[in-house]
Amino acid sequence: MWKLVNGKLQQTTDMSRVKFRTTISKALIDELSILAKNNNTHVNYLIESGFVNFLDNGEEITFTKDQRPKDRAHYKTTYDKELLEAIKEVAKANELYINDVIEYSTKYIDVENSKNSNYRYRIEV
Repeated sequence: MWKLVNGKLQQTTDMSRVKFRTTISKALIDELSILAKNNNTHVNYLIESGFVNFLDNGEEITFTKDQRPKDRAHYKTTYDKELLEAIKEVAKANELYINDVIEYSTKYIDVENSKNSNYRYRIEV
């Protein structure tokens, strides 16, 4: 992101975001990539939208370990720090892995309320 300091733009790192690497379904990554491309956003913004809606919904997870996909691939991106911590707590409370909760929360993606792909280039005062 960019910050306006004394009338000049300075590029800075968004400290509210953290890098996170996990393994999630390759087919899901491919599906989300197409959805992101068609809607001018990024996959991690779509996933974050799913996180927010899943947490707001307060629904109990109906996920069993035998439902895990067999095509998992490494996926590395950044997420909002507080949002990721909330997802970690949900995973721990339900005795699941974080990647299980990530995959489950994609059912709650709201494309209309996802961040635009240019969000990372925003200017904050």
